Amino acid sequence: MRIALHTRVRADRTEEYEAAHRAVPGELTTAIRAAGATSWTIWRSGQELFHLLECEDYARLLAELEHLPVNVAWQARMADLLDVTHDYSHDGTEAGLPVVWQL
Repeated sequence: MRIALHTRVRADRTEEYEAAHRAVPGELTTAIRAAGATSWTIWRSGQELFHLLECEDYARLLAELEHLPVNVAWQARMADLLDVTHDYSHDGTEAGLPVVWQL
């Protein structure tokens, strides 16, 4: 399945956000893959961030990552850099962007 998400980086934290994503902990990327993700891409337009995630089951992915210490630490770090965050708990499973058109 494909999930599109929207977040927004704080205007004064863009460089820090991008630097953090050049050094995502290997333990976190391994856990994301183990939870069923096959790809995750983030695009930035100004402060707006658009994520496209491909995974087997998004609800399962969130459930497996929700309490994982490396993910909890990462989400806390990201929350400090973002004006608009995504809820990566079970409650966030319905927060994906709706599909408007597809070719």
